Amino acid sequence: MNRISSQLASQLSLVQLDGRRRPGPPALVVVAHGSRDPRALSTVRTLLDRVREQRPGLPVHLGHIELNEPLLTDTLADLDAQGTTDAVLVPLLLARGYHVKRDIPEMAAKARVHTRVAAPLGPHPFLVETLYTRLVEAGWRTDLTQEERRTSAVVLAAAGSRDPDSALDTRRTARLLARRLGVPVVPAYASTATPTVPTAVRALAARGRDRVAVASYFTAPGRFATESAQAAPWIASAPLGTHPAMASLLLHRYDQAWATPASTAPELASA
Repeated sequence: MNRISSQLASQLSLVQLDGRRRPGPPALVVVAHGSRDPRALSTVRTLLDRVREQRPGLPVHLGHIELNEPLLTDTLADLDAQGTTDAVLVPLLLARGYHVKRDIPEMAAKARVHTRVAAPLGPHPFLVETLYTRLVEAGWRTDLTQEERRTSAVVLAAAGSRDPDSALDTRRTARLLARRLGVPVVPAYASTATPTVPTAVRALAARGRDRVAVASYFTAPGRFATESAQAAPWIASAPLGTHPAMASLLLHRYDQAWATPASTAPELASA
């Protein structure tokens, strides 16, 4: 009886007179794009479990821009119904673009919950380490000779966007990965932007780079990741997926956004 009374008192201490919960850590809402490929939703859910493991007690939720449930608008409405007052929206997106600049802020602005929108995940060293790990898992050797380096290269396969800031962010990631690998890394795109992955592969081959790997710069499996991998003349890495660094990066962006004044728009961050 004493234990039950103590638990009840603890729960009541979290509630204000108007019935809403007292301020605690803002909820983390991971905003995924959405995909028709069922592997994508499974991957994202597992990634959120990793986030919860890294920070027990933090409320972690999922919202999609389109294609999958729950949609972000529904997630925010549910949080409001539960009495949540604050949330940080962290895009599970790798670069700036229309979704980060327009879609997510517009959805957030319509919510009754007070929200802040974090910067996209990339570019960031955590992403580079994840890309490196996935390439090694696919067969990339870490002990290349100088001769092998002269004939090797990587195509960083990304989704693509018409937004020039998106291409800028992807190029920065490519430069960071090139520094990590010690070989050229060329960004290429599965849609919308150029060059395409096959075009980038051919251009590298014309320069004498006949050992070309494709690094999958996608958060989860899907059509773009599959098509990009099929264009690889040598090896292709798996998507970023549920690597522990991805969970750490989501939490890092959450912390950054919550520590930033609310009037400050999300900007590109690399650390």
